[in-house]
Amino acid sequence: MKKSISIICLITLVACGTKKSVNPENVSTTVGNQITKDSLLVSDSLKTPAKRPTYRAAETILTDLIHTKLEVNFNWTNSRMNGIATITAKPHFYASDSLILDAKGMDILSVQLDKKELSFSYLDSLTLKIKLNKTYNRKEKYTVVINYIAKPDERKTSGSSAITSDKGLYFINPKGEDTNKMPQIWTQGETESSSVWFPTIDSPNAKTTQEIFITVEDKFMTLSNGKLVASKKNPNGTRTDHWIQELPHAPYLFMMGIGEFKTVKDSYTRPDGSKMEVNYIVEPEWEKSAKAIFGETPNMIRHFSELLGYEFAWDKYSQIVVRDYVSGAMENTGAVVFGDYAYKTDRELLDGNDQSTIAHELFHHWFGDLVTCESWSNLSLNESFANYSQYLWDEHKFGMDEADFQAELEADGYFQSSQTQGYHNLIWLDYDDKEQMFDGHSYNKGGRILHMLRNYLGDEAFFEGIKNYLQTNKFKPAEFHQLRIAFEEVSGEDLNWFFNQWYLGSGHPLLDVQQKINAEKGTVTVSVKQIQNLELSPIFKLPVQIAVFDANGKTLHNVVVDDLEESFDLPFVGEVKSVVFDYQQMLLSKMRETKPAEQYIFQYYQGERYKARKDGLVFGSKSKTEAGQQLIVDALKDSFWNLRILAIEKAAKLQPEKKQIGLDIIKVLASTDASSQVRVAALNFLANAMVGQELEAILIDRLEKDQSYLVISTALKHLGKINPEKAIVKAKNLEAENSSKMVTGIAQLYGAHGDEDKFNYFETVLKSTNLKGFDQLSVMNSWTYYITRQNTDMLDKAFDLYAYLKIQGDFYTQMFLPQNITYLMSMFDSKILELEGEIVSHEKNKDALYADQARKKIKAFEALKIKYAALEVKE
Repeated sequence: MKKSISIICLITLVACGTKKSVNPENVSTTVGNQITKDSLLVSDSLKTPAKRPTYRAAETILTDLIHTKLEVNFNWTNSRMNGIATITAKPHFYASDSLILDAKGMDILSVQLDKKELSFSYLDSLTLKIKLNKTYNRKEKYTVVINYIAKPDERKTSGSSAITSDKGLYFINPKGEDTNKMPQIWTQGETESSSVWFPTIDSPNAKTTQEIFITVEDKFMTLSNGKLVASKKNPNGTRTDHWIQELPHAPYLFMMGIGEFKTVKDSYTRPDGSKMEVNYIVEPEWEKSAKAIFGETPNMIRHFSELLGYEFAWDKYSQIVVRDYVSGAMENTGAVVFGDYAYKTDRELLDGNDQSTIAHELFHHWFGDLVTCESWSNLSLNESFANYSQYLWDEHKFGMDEADFQAELEADGYFQSSQTQGYHNLIWLDYDDKEQMFDGHSYNKGGRILHMLRNYLGDEAFFEGIKNYLQTNKFKPAEFHQLRIAFEEVSGEDLNWFFNQWYLGSGHPLLDVQQKINAEKGTVTVSVKQIQNLELSPIFKLPVQIAVFDANGKTLHNVVVDDLEESFDLPFVGEVKSVVFDYQQMLLSKMRETKPAEQYIFQYYQGERYKARKDGLVFGSKSKTEAGQQLIVDALKDSFWNLRILAIEKAAKLQPEKKQIGLDIIKVLASTDASSQVRVAALNFLANAMVGQELEAILIDRLEKDQSYLVISTALKHLGKINPEKAIVKAKNLEAENSSKMVTGIAQLYGAHGDEDKFNYFETVLKSTNLKGFDQLSVMNSWTYYITRQNTDMLDKAFDLYAYLKIQGDFYTQMFLPQNITYLMSMFDSKILELEGEIVSHEKNKDALYADQARKKIKAFEALKIKYAALEVKE
């Protein structure tokens, strides 16, 4: 499962908190009391009885699923699915005369074994308890046949910040009432929602082989796990597709996708020369873009198979893009689902791609699908590896700077989400709700922990340990101890110290790093203090490298920080030019490193890693010396795009003697830099640093010549500030561009400067399917700003569009629509107060006509308040 931490941060206002919310940045000086014999006695005055701590154990395995066969067809009108589940199973160890299955909100029509009816209990519509025809031992298989109806829209559902609904089975526009949205059906099983559409043991430590017969109208394409082994046309105009997944996987990974999609075929060549299907399944209008979006997939499969030393295990690899998806993407075995944010034209791909998400879901086919976390408490065994795959792909495809830059964003995502949602152990055995596991710990922190382990063990041992873990636990569930043991078997080292502090501990190190140079002794003393809250976090053991740059160049010192305060005396020759703590830039920590500005400047020029150069630029540019000024100018030409952006931001510090040099470089960057992000940063800088016709000429040049929608939108925004009329003319020519980002840029301009005639534009785009991700929300916000500048007749007319968005808007639009309505209601009140003041003034001046006009306007706004109040009512 891929979700964005930025999304989690956005939804934090409505998401659950966690039990452990102590802030590790609050430094604790408390020392625990000495435990005496008497202090272990329970006090008579203890008001609250002691309780055993919560422990979220793995599901007890009573029954082994062996094979699941499903036969399904659909009632589109009522959003129901007719199903027959044929389940082959056996007792796990202890003999049993019962089969207990998860089945949520179904009609159970019958249960049979050997064509004889079995008695069953299904009182809570959650758990199906079947009485078998005899007591079976662990060596005896049996097969039950369950006839049922799945009714996903008729049960009470919930959701979380990562997976916004647990409906399990989704009928999207099933009656075709929305002409802008293709009717489709898809499933989402994680965490325990597959049991909405078929009876099963809905637990990550259950595994079963699978086959499914899907009957649909012949016009529809179907997708499921495994191979399509047969497709039979029926006399009534339907078709039955038969899919088989021969290797066992967890029920939450079962998948169906149905609709009038197009399949773009690709392939991956295995080491033995055989070809495996790789398919990209999209709506017809996106058929031409599919390979541009997903085309790196075969290369990813090859790279990861080689890196892990374990060949991709599954029959095929398909990726499908669906509408109204409830998360980012999902790693259903061999049949990955993406939300429609993945749809991007060639020009939109200039501004960013989804290769990190593609890599993430693919890597799950080793970590999650092949080896599955045995409980949701161990979710990081799935998600941390998938998160780290993004680093591995960036490192391979785009270079170390890109990988380190993205890794820093991942770490920041963990820091930010933890500040708002609380800190907890990576293996979280006392969560309140399993959905809380999908957070910045399981993903971001887990990925950074793996990177630290890789740095500690070295690449050869790290990847050999992963191979050992996969080989040992393939097609089985696992817990984090098995990961530790796999690395220990390879490295020969007891790694409990690492896993205890990072997997069973909470928080992260807060480090205060100081240095003191002793010229007489020729040593630099590096002092390190751990200042994190020890009530929440452990004292960390941190193997790190310290680099000392002197007359002989760079010398690396391997040290271990293993106490609250430690000092290391490191030799140098000549003079100390710079000291860099954590030279590998791999620690997950927050650190204050105090050293002179000239050391930071030197660090920028000599740093081999992104973060070393970044810190060198950030802190070195604070120096007002010639060297500090030249640092900014030189960084404008850095080889890495994000450091060029950072240098552009620092260019405002340039003094007159360097200012024009910097400005000239930034002008060139605005038009010629290979990165659209850099061109955008350059335009933003120029818009603040320049005025008049030269600036307008630069903006128009980018509007007319740049291929990046992000750059064009930025130029349009700034042109709107200095020449709105010209900007609106330019925007009119861009309205036909098929780009979600372009639409948001135009909407922002029209929101601030558009006249009455832009109403239809907003209505058209907000009802279209072109807006992806947060863009519909962004356009709605611009629409609200636009409509507040219009007259009461337009405001009355706008009601229908808000009513439409309340029902048909995407998840984020619906979530924040009440805020937009509240803003409008507040505006109505302000207008009424303003008009009441005008009436008083008119009456004093005996202007009865104007006073009467003001009263009519007040009535109009009061009528609008009554009308819009209906949108505030929660359904």
